[in-house]
Amino acid sequence: MLNNQTSDFGTAIANHYAIHSTIMDKEITQEVTSQRRRKTITIALISILALVVLIWLIRTTLKSSVSKNEITTSVVEIGNIENTLNATGEVLPEFEEILTSPINASIQKVSMDAGNKVKAGQSILTLDKSATQTDYNKMKFQLESKQNEIKKLKLDLNKSFFDIQSNNDIKKLHIDNLTDAVENAKRLFKAGGGTREGIEQAELNLKVAQLEKKQLENEVQNKQKTMQIEIKEAEIASDILSSDLSALQRKLNLANIVATRAGVVTYVNKNIGANVREGESLARIADLSSFKVQGSISDNYLDQLHAGLPVIVMVSETQLRGHVVNVSPSIQNGIISFDIALDERNSKQLRPNMKVDVYLVTATHNHIMRVANGPAFKGPDVLDIFVIHNGKAERRTVHVGLTNFDYVELKDGVKPGDAVVTSDMKEYKNSKEINVTD
Repeated sequence: MLNNQTSDFGTAIANHYAIHSTIMDKEITQEVTSQRRRKTITIALISILALVVLIWLIRTTLKSSVSKNEITTSVVEIGNIENTLNATGEVLPEFEEILTSPINASIQKVSMDAGNKVKAGQSILTLDKSATQTDYNKMKFQLESKQNEIKKLKLDLNKSFFDIQSNNDIKKLHIDNLTDAVENAKRLFKAGGGTREGIEQAELNLKVAQLEKKQLENEVQNKQKTMQIEIKEAEIASDILSSDLSALQRKLNLANIVATRAGVVTYVNKNIGANVREGESLARIADLSSFKVQGSISDNYLDQLHAGLPVIVMVSETQLRGHVVNVSPSIQNGIISFDIALDERNSKQLRPNMKVDVYLVTATHNHIMRVANGPAFKGPDVLDIFVIHNGKAERRTVHVGLTNFDYVELKDGVKPGDAVVTSDMKEYKNSKEINVTD
């Protein structure tokens, strides 16, 4: 029995050591694995960092020099600068007359082509005015008929006036006679040879005659007033016809389309035989000795746009100065239009319908440091630029003020006489200094 107990105890001890050994092996294995994983991650991070540093060193080394031929520079100078808003414009003749059809007609003859020079009074095209001429003759007959009607009414009025005068004289004589009859009847009655009935009858006859005279006068006066009203209406109708006839006569005179002043024909309707309506455009004549510019800009700048605003117009490489003379009150598709009067309106650079760049001058700074504008100044108000010094391009931080298509205002970081690189230097943004080679 003792041997059996000893054997069991030995077995238990062996099992205990076996289990402990297994646990320790597992812990060692996990720790080794974690160490290996950390080592791998560390090596990877170091490799990536080394690669980044290597790339940066390579770029810095490769981009540490630049040829003079690859860059553009501008010397800082003291001067003035204007802040501008970009707009577009179209060159138009300062004077352009549109000739329209004065009547409904058809084109009968074209005397001028577009591009031809014309003098004042020279015929451009002729319209067929036969239909309008017929209307004119008809209206003229109506006017004559109305005028004859007025004459007839006036004759009738004169006749009625003569009749009332004649009838009035006759009635007056008759009344005078009846008045005498009344007096005779009264004298005869006093003498005893007449009767009271005779007196009353004579007086009655007199009153009747007086009433008839008054009635006649009233009727004739009413008739005269009516006729005067009719005459007035006829005269008004006649005046209207006369005015219409004069207007139609003017239209007939204008049917021969002629130039009102010297210029160049820029457009003409050459469709001979085509029907045109009254008011339809037939030709345009422009004076090409002077021009204006019609500008357009986004309505976002409406609050900065006003009459009198200075303007710079770029025609090829030429700058022409001017000012805004008026601003359109309407906005179409987010665009507002304005007219520009040029100081040099007869510049040889100008051509009709030419598209030009327009710059509205909104502010001016005087006696400031400025350099020529270039790609290097595309960005915020604070940026890094390069300044040439002792054969090297040194990076400096500057504050930018006003800018326009020619110049950029530099508030600090440079001094007059410094040569500033104006070309795009983004490839060298990590370099503080660049060697400039020949």
